[in-house]
Amino acid sequence: MCSTTATDMASSEPIIQRKVEDPAGTSVSTNNGGIDAKKKGALVATGSRLSNVSEDNNSGKDVEMASLLNTDGMEDDSESPSSSPVNSSGGGWEWAVRNTKKNANVLSACSFYSFCSVSMVLVNKSLASSYNHLIEGDLNILLVVFQAIVAVVCVDFCKRLGLVEYPNFNLDTAKQWAPVNLFFCAMLFTGMASLQFNSVPMVTVFKNVANITTAIGDFYFFGNKSEPLVMVAFGIMLSGAIAAAWNDIEIRLAGIFWMALNCLSTSGYVLYMKFATKNVKLSKFGMVFYNNVLCVAFLLPAATAMGQTQIFLSTPTIHTPDYAFKNIFAGMVGFLLNFAALHCVSVTGPTTYAIIGSLNKIPVAFLGYILFDNIITNETWFFIAVSMAGGFLYSYAKLRSSGQRVSHTK
Repeated sequence: MCSTTATDMASSEPIIQRKVEDPAGTSVSTNNGGIDAKKKGALVATGSRLSNVSEDNNSGKDVEMASLLNTDGMEDDSESPSSSPVNSSGGGWEWAVRNTKKNANVLSACSFYSFCSVSMVLVNKSLASSYNHLIEGDLNILLVVFQAIVAVVCVDFCKRLGLVEYPNFNLDTAKQWAPVNLFFCAMLFTGMASLQFNSVPMVTVFKNVANITTAIGDFYFFGNKSEPLVMVAFGIMLSGAIAAAWNDIEIRLAGIFWMALNCLSTSGYVLYMKFATKNVKLSKFGMVFYNNVLCVAFLLPAATAMGQTQIFLSTPTIHTPDYAFKNIFAGMVGFLLNFAALHCVSVTGPTTYAIIGSLNKIPVAFLGYILFDNIITNETWFFIAVSMAGGFLYSYAKLRSSGQRVSHTK
């Protein structure tokens, strides 16, 4: 995952007919705070905070609880004893508000990732619509490299100002993080190859299959079992994609081969990113740094081998301040997107991260229609409606499961 995530560069945007793009703090854990053994403090639960009352000075010291959510967010709840029980058998406004407040950390992480991802798509769309007609070929891989370089400069600048902290480059740490970038590169190239043998609607169908393979991997590697309603939501989204693409479905052996590899590399990328955020001893900004440094190391030679570097150097019409500014701005958005994606996958998990990536196509479709005059066909409207239904069902299933786990702990 470099400055541009999978959903931003590695495949063509399925519901914007003219889009050429694909494509993402520390891990949240339950922690009630350390208590000095020499002080016989009493813990008084008050909402989501604890008051540590020391006998030495008889004064209160607030100890803020960590997030209530762990792996895959709402899959593994470690609930505070002071939280109000939730009636898992009923819905209602009060139940929804209570669960929404309890899961505010997850919701904010998902919203921030979604905002950054959609912004990245729109920035790249602006670049493509402004300059692609001046280029013989494409610069997709080289643009990712440009944006990764900008992201490295941004995170290093923040470090020099003392705003963030992470260790200097270390080869052993880079080796630990390298599989994330290798999966990203595999996802990028298999996505491009699949577009040569499949129609865009077929790619959309397989992207929904990738959500299911990610959920299976999430269960196999991290033990996060998807609830029945979640599987129903997957089924709704997949069936909607198939129905929308029914008239354009073409079965080719080469196309299936490349899309199968793309599904596996997409799932591997998200799953290993979850593993890396939990096991590689780096701050999130350190992960952003290694992410983009390795992205440049892997993709610049590939872009050169594909002739994109030569295309850029031999096309003076794009050597303009406007083109440079848009790439710099895209790199800054990519810097935020890197952090948002890492934070989202660590706070929620691979399955939820994959679903958010799929649902991002909905605001992209509407904004593409408003900003770039993209045509939204009847099939696209149907896909949007079904995707929204599947997304709402997925969200409800997670909230309902969270409420049930809270009630079982009482």
